Amino acid sequence: MTFELAPELLRDCIFLTDWPLCRVLLLNDSQYPWFVLVPRVVGAREIIDLSEQQQLQFWQESASLSKLIMSVFSPDKLNVAALGNMVPQLHVHHIARFKVDIAWPKPVWGLFPTKPYSQEQITALKAELAL
Repeated sequence: MTFELAPELLRDCIFLTDWPLCRVLLLNDSQYPWFVLVPRVVGAREIIDLSEQQQLQFWQESASLSKLIMSVFSPDKLNVAALGNMVPQLHVHHIARFKVDIAWPKPVWGLFPTKPYSQEQITALKAELAL
């Protein structure tokens, strides 16, 4: 079997890059810097489904993404969460939150309609992130 991204993630996210273990995605909602790490491991639903080496690699990549988000966006809070209630494929959200964002301090899920990125915004964001 080969790795395939869940249809919901394909629909809702923009591909940024592949790291050694994870696919790095940007959720297509310009209201929040919202990234998703997806380990490219067939059948993984929980972090404990990864081998010990994969878990270590995952946490290293999560820390790298978190540091990148903190340095580029300087958020008031960085939310990192693996829910999977709607999309069972293992994926972990990394969301930069600001006291001035439209959902603060509530969770971002489903609170407001999404505002997709323009192609210009995507290009600028990729350049800023150097991904």
